[in-house]
Amino acid sequence: MGQTGTVLVAGAGGLVGRAVIDHYLSAGWEVIALSRRPSEPATGAAHVAVDLSDAAQSRARLSEIRTLTHVVYAALYEKPDLTGGWLDDDQIATNLAMLVNLLDAVEPQNPGLRHVALLQGAKAYGVHLGQAPVPARESAPRHIHPNFYWAQEDFLADRQAGKGWSFTILRPQVVFGFAEGSAMNMVAAVGAYAAISRELGLPLVYPGTGTRVTEATDARLLARAIAWAGRTQAAENQTFNVTNGDVFTWENLWPVIARAFGMEVGLPHPMPLSRIMPGRAATWQGIVARHGLRPLSLDRLVGASWQFADFAVSRTHSTASLLSTIKIRQAGFGECIDTEASLAWWLADLQERRVLPGVPG
Repeated sequence: MGQTGTVLVAGAGGLVGRAVIDHYLSAGWEVIALSRRPSEPATGAAHVAVDLSDAAQSRARLSEIRTLTHVVYAALYEKPDLTGGWLDDDQIATNLAMLVNLLDAVEPQNPGLRHVALLQGAKAYGVHLGQAPVPARESAPRHIHPNFYWAQEDFLADRQAGKGWSFTILRPQVVFGFAEGSAMNMVAAVGAYAAISRELGLPLVYPGTGTRVTEATDARLLARAIAWAGRTQAAENQTFNVTNGDVFTWENLWPVIARAFGMEVGLPHPMPLSRIMPGRAATWQGIVARHGLRPLSLDRLVGASWQFADFAVSRTHSTASLLSTIKIRQAGFGECIDTEASLAWWLADLQERRVLPGVPG
């Protein structure tokens, strides 16, 4: 990377946070991981337990941090009704307060701060409401819908004015990665769905409705883009879409999932995973016991990601969700990864970690 420093990663237990921590640790950086609870399994970074929605606690627990050069803000507050909560005022207010509390706590005593990376996503283009422009570009005017992205972005731009640090906003599509209890973890959702289907003697059935052309973002690729932005002048105070670089339909990824579990692909049959799969918690516990997996409940592993999976494969208000990545490539970041290879890698990684069962020997 050409330089090292001290990076604080907020949201350390999430898909993006874990990948960012892995990347910076491997490059020799000092890493401070922030989350309400210590990450499981441990990330290897120094951990600070803090509830960023609590301003006083944030100031108290972060007051001794004085060597920061970079902040990666990947913390996120989601409501139990995942997709319904995306437009709620209190969801927006909480996510803004968390970012404000973090910067209020660390900026004054960290004069060496050089860069803040802020995560957004395709909801910036209204993909959760209807068909977004194809492709969606960073130069588009803000969509009219309420979104905590705008509140955080405006705060960050105002705070940065005249300061010695810059910021970069990154917008991935569906992130493939590893995290327990993430609200938007497609790898965990499809992996658990496949494992339970196999346990019940069923083929792997595609549960979605309609066909959407879309993209994904490997968490490892996103981590490299974040690190690039933190050292690149062309990324200062800019917004970039970040995706793997290819496109797919979810139904065409089903054979990749089936191969990972040694299964046949069945005939498609639309169904709401968020309604059906929580009722298979006992089946999952049997899988955990029989395969000697880590003792995670189905709710702990997947949780609200069943809702996110339904949103990904069954929303009927759009036929494509595609983000232009011309801007970030022209700025100097041109890395890419095949999405089928990405999904296969993450499923194999979760099998190796004994989070998901492998193919019986």
